[in-house]
Amino acid sequence: MLYWALVFLVVAIIAGALGFGGIAGTSAGIAQILFFIFLAFLVISLLAGLFRRA
Repeated sequence: MLYWALVFLVVAIIAGALGFGGIAGTSAGIAQILFFIFLAFLVISLLAGLFRRA
């Protein structure tokens, strides 16, 4: 999932550099959403690992 967030970020940067503002904004938004979903899964996984050991 982090891979796809980085892919959309790169697409947003390239589209922004070429002047495609709408595509850049959409790609950046998707990348941001995927990144926060990844962070949520990371926190859930860490908490689950801590509770298993206890």
